[in-house]
Parts: sequence; structure tokens; C-alpha cells
Amino acid sequence: MRRTMAALRDWPYTFAVALSLAVGITAIVASRELGIGLKDPEGFLGPAYVRLPFIGLLFFVVGVGLLAGWRACIKHQMSFTDAVGDIIRNEWSWARVGNIATGLLAFYVCYVSYRNLKSYLPKIRTSDGQPILYDSDMLRLDHWLMFGHNPAPLLHDLLGTNVAAQVLAVSYVFYLPLIPLVLGALLVWNRDMSLGAWFATALSLNWVLGTISYYLVPTLGPGFAQPSMFADLPENPASTLQNALFRGGSQFKEDPSGDHIYGIAGFASLHVSVVVTACLFFERTGQKLVVRICAWAFLCTTVLATIYFGWHYLADDVAGALIGWLSVSIGAWASGNRGRRRRRHVETIPEAPVPAA
Repeated sequence: MRRTMAALRDWPYTFAVALSLAVGITAIVASRELGIGLKDPEGFLGPAYVRLPFIGLLFFVVGVGLLAGWRACIKHQMSFTDAVGDIIRNEWSWARVGNIATGLLAFYVCYVSYRNLKSYLPKIRTSDGQPILYDSDMLRLDHWLMFGHNPAPLLHDLLGTNVAAQVLAVSYVFYLPLIPLVLGALLVWNRDMSLGAWFATALSLNWVLGTISYYLVPTLGPGFAQPSMFADLPENPASTLQNALFRGGSQFKEDPSGDHIYGIAGFASLHVSVVVTACLFFERTGQKLVVRICAWAFLCTTVLATIYFGWHYLADDVAGALIGWLSVSIGAWASGNRGRRRRRHVETIPEAPVPAA
């Protein structure tokens, strides 16, 4: 028993697993209480239970293939087939595979639970049968912070509504496939399992903390609460996504037991929180300069897009940045990386063991 408890304390995924179990059980209880079945939201490359294993397998094949090609074609150490076998035998233990699968599964459970709990928001946060919303308060706060102006029209005037709209829309929508791809790369290509656990835990915390923020301050966002401010914007990928969310939300309200899921919530911005998480993680783990620069540049376009298209209020982005910082900090502590600071080269650490039963 003592050995098991010690292994659990040392295992970098213990907190992530406990977190996914807690939020998963919460989603199941809420589903039963409301009489609404759990749904697996579809996204890039299909449902998450197909998408995540596919991403892990893809990065495994690419990673092993590139390394084997390097050894066979550049260093001429052995044939490509022999190099593949050597890499799998010597570098891919069952413990490593188990840790990668755990990271993907914890992320998946937290994400699906977050999407379902978010969908239950208009059913739970109500007063006299009507959803509780704080959009009018947020609009007034934006107006006060911008000295009597609304931030979105100011950005429209400053950046224009043609090229800027298309560029920012592509950046905003690109976030959807980018996050699981980055997670897959970190889990599969990194020999230091604690780093993969850190990032997977931080992303999982984003979903959980974001769900809590939705219930504390439920809002729609200015694009849905005051659409007239965005009527002059041309058709773009972001507006297409907004229209799809509006239709899905309306159909969910008409038939909660159907196939549709409600996905509209403003406070806080999880686009901002997740990208802040990635930026801070890259800084603290000493990733290459070009990676860090691209991450911060992507954060800038993401923040602009959230305001430009009316996805979020200014306070939403500030709260999202706070959630991102909290997620990285708590994830570092939970995965055994507390106090770790940026290094130019991250040393290889032995694989974290999977605790034995």
C-alpha cells in the first residue's frame, strides 16, 4: 500500500487523472439530474474519441519515421527498417505509451465534460425560467473602460473590415485544430514525461476553470447580445462559426435531448486562456525562440479577434489570461515541475513510471 501511494505521489499524472474523474462525475450527475444525455462534441477530424488517438498515432509514426530516416540516411548507422525496430525497442516502453495515453484520456474527459456542462448553462443558471445573463453589465464596463466607446467598433475603424476581418477570422478558427495537435506533439515527441503531464494538466485545468467562470458570470458575448455592432463585417470563417453556434444553441433549447449542443458563453475567454497557457509553458520550458515568438504573436491575433468579432468583452480576455496563468502554475506543481524556469536546452529526464496496482 505504501509503495502504491508513493508511486501515485511521484506519478506526474495523478492530479490530472483525479481532476478528470471529478469533472467527469460532475457532468454525469448533471446529465442525470437534467435528463439530458451526454454528448461527444464533434470537431476537427471527427469526434474527440477518434481525433485524439489518431493525433497520438500520427505523431508516433512521424516521430519514429524522421528519427529512423536520420539514422539510416544521414548517419548511415543501419537500414531504415532496422532503425525503426531499434527505436521502438529502446525508446518506446509500455510505461511511455501508458503515460501518453493517460494524458490524452485526461484531456479528453475534461474537454467533453466541459462542453456538456457548458451546454447545460441555460438550464441551470436561470431565474423564473429565464437564463441569468450579465451582458448589459459587461457592455457598460467595456464602454467605461474605453472612455465612452465600444471596443469592437474602434477596432473596425482602426483595422478596417476587409483584409483584417479575414486574417483575424482564420487565426481565431485555426485555434480549434491547433491545440490538440500541440498537445499530441508534446506528449509523443518529448522523452520527459513530466513535461507532457504538465501541459496536459494545464489544458485540462483550462476547461475546468473556464466552466466555473461560465457559471459564475454567465454571458453571451457582445456578438450575440448586441449584433448590430458587427453587422458591417463581411462573411468570414468566424461569422460562419458564430452562426453555427447560434443555430445549435437555438435547436438545443427547442430539444435539449436532441443531437445539438449549446456552446455560447462569454466569460471567461478560453481562447485567450489556452493560448496564454501555451505561451507561458513554452517560456518556462525553454522552447526555441521561433516557437515562443510565434506563440506570443498568435496570442496577439487571438485577443484582437475575440474583441473584433464580438466573441468576448474586455473583462473576458483579462479573466482568460488569469486562468491561463493559474493553469500553468497549478499544472507545474501537480506534475512535479514546480520552480522550473526557462532553459535553453531541456535535459532528458527518465520516464515517469506508471503506478502499479
